[in-house]
Amino acid sequence: MKIKKPLPQPSTDARQHSEKLTERICEEIKHHGGSISFRHYMEMALYEPALGYYVAGKRKLGKGGDFITAPEVSPLFSQCVANQCIQIIEKIQHADILEFGAGSGTMAADILLHLEAKECLPDHYYILDVSPELKALQKETLSQSCPHLLPHVTWLSALPEQPFTGVILANEVLDAMPVELFMMHQHQTYQQRVSFEEGKFKLINQSINETNPIHKAVDRLAFDRSIDSELKYQSEFNPNIDDWIQQLNDCLEQGLVLLIDYGYTRSEYYHPEREAGTLICHYQHLVHNDFFWFPGLQDITANVDFTHVAEAANKTANSTADVNEESIAGSANGLTVSGFTSQAAFLTGCGLEALFINKLTQHPEQQYPLAQQVRTLSLPSEMGERFKVIALTKAFDDDLIGFSAMDFRHKL
Repeated sequence: MKIKKPLPQPSTDARQHSEKLTERICEEIKHHGGSISFRHYMEMALYEPALGYYVAGKRKLGKGGDFITAPEVSPLFSQCVANQCIQIIEKIQHADILEFGAGSGTMAADILLHLEAKECLPDHYYILDVSPELKALQKETLSQSCPHLLPHVTWLSALPEQPFTGVILANEVLDAMPVELFMMHQHQTYQQRVSFEEGKFKLINQSINETNPIHKAVDRLAFDRSIDSELKYQSEFNPNIDDWIQQLNDCLEQGLVLLIDYGYTRSEYYHPEREAGTLICHYQHLVHNDFFWFPGLQDITANVDFTHVAEAANKTANSTADVNEESIAGSANGLTVSGFTSQAAFLTGCGLEALFINKLTQHPEQQYPLAQQVRTLSLPSEMGERFKVIALTKAFDDDLIGFSAMDFRHKL
């Protein structure tokens, strides 16, 4: 989805903030001889201390921010996630929950309240977030929604050093990881880098040979070689996934990693017709593709290659990175790909209909807004098909309820 109408102009203070970040990025470009990788640019635009989008003070979520996530759409989403957590908590002793990038804290609050109602509270609910502003917002949300449950919540700055048992949650985390941009043209692979010329950022193509790590990574993506070599095929890949999944495996002793994000299987992601990639920006609930527009003031994201996620999980348990029937089985020493489905199917498996009916029975006057929330979460034209859910388990063999309605692991 792209928009063509002009974006609202930022305030003077916001523009000055962006100018500071632009100066900092330009210093980095100069230090590296005239250009930096797009991955480096995106990392600075999003995470540069005190200036990047996710670590500065700008409000990001909700009606007053730039985008809305499923937990803000409806508490029914978080209650479904909580139902999946219950399956783990009831089966594994001393199971806790760890949430990556908890946003406004809405999902954490709704999960804790639902688990309390089901008499299934974990001893600890950990939140790992890099943004000081979001940490403050999360504490405010939890203090207002469930102050009596705050003793269960602990904020972390890194993954636990001691083995973790339970559920690791990451809703819209992978899409915010910096990506490498590349272009293929006339059988040549180029890394797309960022320079600063004539007062503005610019993408430049740098030819790379077959020994370059980026060339090797792109070559492993197994493109449809029927792509017209005369076309300029642009896309991206996330080089952080392998290490991140390995860190989760090293941290997790037993339990579930549940990843929810928008994305595709590899064959869909690198389809010949998706020749411009998936990189998008969010500003005041408008979507566009100018990732150089006022750095630090907008979100920059890329869709997730879920086949890559599955391969990374396999690497923790197998020597091969291929996704096949044998490797998906996993091993006791690593992560197992235990489910892959659409958000709509996941919510169905986790009891969305029953939760909706129960809420409607309690508050019949809310029939219209509740129905709207369910439609937004589950319709194919909304979040239902665009968002996917993948489950990685370790030392846990039970079939997961979230994938009982539909499981697409065979498509990975």
